[in-house]
Amino acid sequence: MTTQHSILRRRIHASLALAVLLGLCTWMVGGGLTAANRDDDPALKRTRKTVRMLDDLYKTAVVLITQHYVTQDSDLPAGTAAKALFAAMKKKGWHEVRLVDATGDPLNDENSPQDAFERKSIKKLLAGEGWIEEVVKKDKKRYLRVTTAVPVVLEKCTMCHENYKNLPKGKAIGGLAYTIPIE
Repeated sequence: MTTQHSILRRRIHASLALAVLLGLCTWMVGGGLTAANRDDDPALKRTRKTVRMLDDLYKTAVVLITQHYVTQDSDLPAGTAAKALFAAMKKKGWHEVRLVDATGDPLNDENSPQDAFERKSIKKLLAGEGWIEEVVKKDKKRYLRVTTAVPVVLEKCTMCHENYKNLPKGKAIGGLAYTIPIE
């Protein structure tokens, strides 16, 4: 190999190494595996725990409302009551949560996935995952975005959602999409 080829090859290797190093630095500074996104981040752990608690609370409330208060078509659907509760929490500045349809045929268009995270989450829910998350930054503040599965759990659900009649019990028909400040 000539000296020119050897020099050229070393320059290419050095350029590639520099590009990899710059890419790694950019990834770390831009929110890659920084201390603020790792599993050992105490604030992130607390926020995940809060989402699990809220998820249990909201889903239990919907089931209880459906079981005990929805008896005929004219009754307030549990999903509508839940959405009013979600709106109250957002208005008070606590967090944001919304129902997101996974059937492709939502009763209300407002329940369709609204962004890339929600679309990705619905695909993963339909593939069997139950918890999808990502940490995002908005206005210099970190948020945990999580989507959890909403399955068909009661026969009574078909009073308002006839399109669920032929779905197997436990099949994800949607999700709860949370956006919670990490504090």
